[in-house]
Amino acid sequence: MMKKFIVITSIFNPTESVFSFSKMEDYQLIVVADKKTPKDWSCNNVDYISLKQQETGEFKLANVLPFNHYCRKMLGYLKAIENGAESIVDTDDDNIPKDTWCFPEFEQHYDCISKNKGFINIYQLYSNQKIWARGLPLDLINRQFRLESDLLKKKCKVGIWQGLADEDPDVDAIYRLTNDAPCYFEERDPVVLSKGTISPFNSQNTMIRKELFPLLYLPTFVTFRFTDILRGLVAQPIMWLYGYQLGFINATVTQKRNPHDYLKDFISEIPMYQHSERIIEIVKKSISKSDSMETNLENAYLSLYAENIVCEKEITTLKAWLNDLKIISQGKNKRIT
Repeated sequence: MMKKFIVITSIFNPTESVFSFSKMEDYQLIVVADKKTPKDWSCNNVDYISLKQQETGEFKLANVLPFNHYCRKMLGYLKAIENGAESIVDTDDDNIPKDTWCFPEFEQHYDCISKNKGFINIYQLYSNQKIWARGLPLDLINRQFRLESDLLKKKCKVGIWQGLADEDPDVDAIYRLTNDAPCYFEERDPVVLSKGTISPFNSQNTMIRKELFPLLYLPTFVTFRFTDILRGLVAQPIMWLYGYQLGFINATVTQKRNPHDYLKDFISEIPMYQHSERIIEIVKKSISKSDSMETNLENAYLSLYAENIVCEKEITTLKAWLNDLKIISQGKNKRIT
């Protein structure tokens, strides 16, 4: 049984990206349908989760997720976890893998940025363009971080790898409205962030190890352009508690971006601009190393709810996610015993 999975949700017929990922022998591709997905959707070597399968399946999360929503891909994560995934790659149907597409080992010696630098612009290590990742606080977009001089090779315990994307990378609407120049990142060795050094990461070319699977939860009742960024901001302080780090690698995909309305994207990103820095502090204050990862995740969102950053529906959805994970875990334990 395959232990590495790729999860995509799509409302289009199989794209070049889907065909490419479906041919990877070491991975099982899961594609999650939604109401706009063509009824006759089909692709070889894909575990396709139709709407009917979602509605009649065992995951309670399916009953609380809205339709026509990116977060339905969480049902794909659950399917992968149920099938014994050791790692899950999160990506989209408009990211075309290069021939060199792969992820490094999770534990090895890598170039590491020192602790407690706060938010940084990781793109500055990969490009001389004025470009920044979606989710970077806006008051930092003009800062030169001089990260190269801060790198030190050391043994790292990476929990999540973020791969970059060439041509139309993950940037915010302000970049696209004011510049929108394509970007082709320079190649370099992987870079890992130490505790207290923060970068936004997304759901476009991202691998997560099984120990951190609870952190795959995608906030469902925030704006679309905030959802994966919020996930990453919540995840990083929790990762630090257990000794895990966030790592970045070269652009291993080319993004042929699906059509977007940049002004609508900007409006959708406003909560991200407003809250990114506060979220880190709120989460740090609400978690404890003595608690489980699942408890810390729930406490983090309860604190965000108390601060009006997420709504009450988010807590209901999160609990459904955690409950499904618990049931999967209990089922595996029964099979072992």
